[in-house]
Amino acid sequence: MTALIDVILPVFLVLGFGYAAAWRGLFSESAVDGLMRFATNFAVPCLLFTAISRIELSADFSLPLMFSFYIGAFSGFAVAFLGAKVLFDRHIEDCISFGFAGFFSNSLLLGLPITERAYGPDALSGNYAIISIHAPMLYAFGIILMETARSRGSGFGLALILRVLKSIFTNPLVIGIVLGFVVNIGKIPMPGPLTAAIDMMVRAALPAALFGLGGVLVRYRPEGDIRAIAFVAAVSLILHPGLTYLLGRYTFSLDQAQLRSAVMTAAMAPGVNTYLFANMYHAAKRVAASAVLIGTATSIVTIWLWLAILP
Repeated sequence: MTALIDVILPVFLVLGFGYAAAWRGLFSESAVDGLMRFATNFAVPCLLFTAISRIELSADFSLPLMFSFYIGAFSGFAVAFLGAKVLFDRHIEDCISFGFAGFFSNSLLLGLPITERAYGPDALSGNYAIISIHAPMLYAFGIILMETARSRGSGFGLALILRVLKSIFTNPLVIGIVLGFVVNIGKIPMPGPLTAAIDMMVRAALPAALFGLGGVLVRYRPEGDIRAIAFVAAVSLILHPGLTYLLGRYTFSLDQAQLRSAVMTAAMAPGVNTYLFANMYHAAKRVAASAVLIGTATSIVTIWLWLAILP
């Protein structure tokens, strides 16, 4: 109960304030969009830049950590994809959208603040290592599959590669990550005033993003497809972190900090990016949107359980 009150509830209260403010009309849709644009295009990229530029690459980029998390993630994609086909008889594009929701956890807006509150700011190195390749790799995988499916297998060529690269490297989050790697690997000294300014942006990143995420979730009301939505949420909240835990603890023998980072990142609900991906391709939009909302609400309980299980 202590973990629920001290760790999880403060994060979800900020998110809930955003939801209530938008629901009651105290914070308009345009204000929510503006806040999310500030958070995801400016403040959070500064957070990622700062984190990546300062972490110890040789120590924190562990292959066992990455394998534990991403084998779990891609297994989630496979199970959600097959479930969409076998259990719900969806066409191939919907199946890919189900799979995307099954493996794209909200590693950033929920994973970081909850891990920090549970284990302290020094426990986030593994989270940042996972996040550094999370969006680029999963988006590239999803886009390639969807574009290939749409072209019936004949569209994988230079044009597709260029579309994928443009989609990834024009993303502000990826830009922040890449610049962080440049500074870290190049050991580039940062001027004091610039560092102080970026640190000010960093302090605003997660509170603004959580409040804005609450406002965004108001738009994703569940409508029908409840079995499919529950299936996707279960893959995201139970299967992905469950496999990550088993792999991390018994196959790759992660240390305590790595195991916590891997499982807590995997245990987050589907991120808003899952709906954006579904909306981009007009595939299983209702399931993706509702999985974000219902998964986020349900994760209050499942995250509590994972915190109890983790050492």
